[in-house]
Amino acid sequence: MSDAHIQGLVSIRVADQTFGVPVLSVQDVIAAVRIDVVPLAPPEVAGSLNLRGRIVTAIDIRKRLGMAPRPADAPHMSVIVERSGELYALQVDDVGDVLWLAVADQEPAPITLSPDWRGVCDGLYRLDGELMLVLDVERFLTLTPPHAPLHAQAA
Repeated sequence: MSDAHIQGLVSIRVADQTFGVPVLSVQDVIAAVRIDVVPLAPPEVAGSLNLRGRIVTAIDIRKRLGMAPRPADAPHMSVIVERSGELYALQVDDVGDVLWLAVADQEPAPITLSPDWRGVCDGLYRLDGELMLVLDVERFLTLTPPHAPLHAQAA
């Protein structure tokens, strides 16, 4: 099978759900670091962090997708992705392996998936006993969750 028919996905865990982030979208994976709160940021913005001299916006995937908050003492990691020249740290519970999967085996996102989740997922793969949703990083970072308040306008 040619490389055009295979896609690489970095598997991540958020709560009890496995997601796959396209490997070409991932810039880095880092352990938990200090995150500074950003005043007036949308609820899904956990804050910002410094990564080798660059300011990175930290996104709380759980808040973005309407999931229960992570317990304060639970370990977490960040998957660094880039969009339009800006870096974002997706806060996840755990990072697994890079999986190389056949594009033909990807299924569409089920209609039973919540609209919020369907809006940010490209489809799914059936793995050993679980489903892995394929995260569309571009849409994940662009869509505003329906439950989020409108951003305050500067006076």
